[in-house]
Amino acid sequence: MTYKRYTARIEFDERDNIFIGKVIGIADSITFHGETVKELREDFQAAIDHYIADCAATGRLPLKAASGKMMLRVSPEIHARALTVAKASGKSLNQWVEEVLDKAVHQ
Repeated sequence: MTYKRYTARIEFDERDNIFIGKVIGIADSITFHGETVKELREDFQAAIDHYIADCAATGRLPLKAASGKMMLRVSPEIHARALTVAKASGKSLNQWVEEVLDKAVHQ
């Protein structure tokens, strides 16, 4: 579920018979719930709107989810080996690193 560029993970609590959501990808904790999908979506949007308003009221910038841009510092040797492996597989270094990271986060 996504709203205003915030993404949530949804689970179903069988014991309480409700959907529970948690915004992912930011350090702040934003949770919400609902008995129906409609209620869940409405509570999600209200939670995001409340979070943004609360940040404005307290002078904080709302945290945003990852942009997709990363800057890494590695040794020149690792950089050279990674570039060689990427080129040998017919990929740019960016494409190769994305594949390696994707595999790592899905293990």
